[in-house]
Amino acid sequence: MTSVILNLEPLLHLTDEQFLAICRANPEMKFEQNAKGELIAVAPTGGETGNDNFELSVDFGLWNRQTQLGYGFDSSTCFKFPNTAKRSPDVAWIAKERWEALPLEERKKFPAIAPDFVLELLSPGDDLLENQAKMREYIENGVRLGWLIDLSKRHVEIYRQGQAVEILRAPNFLLGEDVLPGFILYLRTFWCADRR
Repeated sequence: MTSVILNLEPLLHLTDEQFLAICRANPEMKFEQNAKGELIAVAPTGGETGNDNFELSVDFGLWNRQTQLGYGFDSSTCFKFPNTAKRSPDVAWIAKERWEALPLEERKKFPAIAPDFVLELLSPGDDLLENQAKMREYIENGVRLGWLIDLSKRHVEIYRQGQAVEILRAPNFLLGEDVLPGFILYLRTFWCADRR
């Protein structure tokens, strides 16, 4: 399932308010906007990917509830990045002090903040190169740690500030490092699923 990119720039440059209005007028759709101002209609996921996203989110949610170190966000949250892109990672997390430093009104909109951590889970029809570019964009805009996970190929790419991308084949687990202290994402059950 590929995304559709609409280049509106020859006609108009969407303001933050107009982008929000488009999102609210079309709640059944998910939109992002890249740094070039192009509107991206993100395709919905299939059932298996949706379930995988849910299971991953549960793992993050349980860890976050226990540690109370920050705030977690699902794929319906759109963040405004310093390069003006508006993106919705599958899973995002922001340290407590950074999130609480944002004014309440800012938190109600598309928050102008780069998460500390993001996770993107590839759907079967997703374009790997597009998602790798998105991961680089996250890091360039302040994300400290990012995971790009392709469950069907048992492939993980780890993105970090100032470092080369680390590629892992079927790791049993991923560590949250200093960004998500004490967090361990166990992937063995995903690799062993008989639908892979």
